[in-house]
Amino acid sequence: MLQVSKIISQGAGLAPVLLKRASTIELDWDVRQKSRFDATDSLGRQLGVFLPRGTLVRGGDVLVAEDGSMVKVIAAPQAVLRITACPTHGTAFDLTRAAYHLGNRHVPIELKPDHLKIEPDHVLADLLKSMHLIVHEVSEAFEPEGGAYSAGGHAHDGGHVHADAPVAPAGAHVHGPDCKHGHDHDHHEAQPVAIQIHKHKPHSH
Repeated sequence: MLQVSKIISQGAGLAPVLLKRASTIELDWDVRQKSRFDATDSLGRQLGVFLPRGTLVRGGDVLVAEDGSMVKVIAAPQAVLRITACPTHGTAFDLTRAAYHLGNRHVPIELKPDHLKIEPDHVLADLLKSMHLIVHEVSEAFEPEGGAYSAGGHAHDGGHVHADAPVAPAGAHVHGPDCKHGHDHDHHEAQPVAIQIHKHKPHSH
């Protein structure tokens, strides 16, 4: 079994020719949300995947095996509920309401500008229909949101990095909405002022 312990988000930084030569592996969401799993790639090789805990594998990611070979991940089509707003009686805001209620139930949701996707659940399907949304069961790739603090977001090797906001040094004054004084003064420390003293000689009359 070939061991895999590295992942490159969306193949970032890899030359197209390398991606073209890579084998592929088709995985549904149930497998891709795990950090430890076994699979077989398009070359028939048995892979043992051991990624950092919390890693989410996305379609388009590239796995790097211990021998240096690469395996491109394809999100396999699976049964999902596709949720859209009613074009006659609803608005796009209905999808926002639906996402809110589904989120309260901790349901994995794939968010799109014009629709939502969740895994099949007849109780939730009935709830959504009661909200005047249109629900269809389809077979499509499923890429739900990973959560703002998910370890498996898009922070794999080669991913982009967001600069941290500037942090005020300890003890520094920071203005905020509860600040009680005016904001028109300078916060630079006062600099010592050199005072030059001249000694005057007595005048002769």
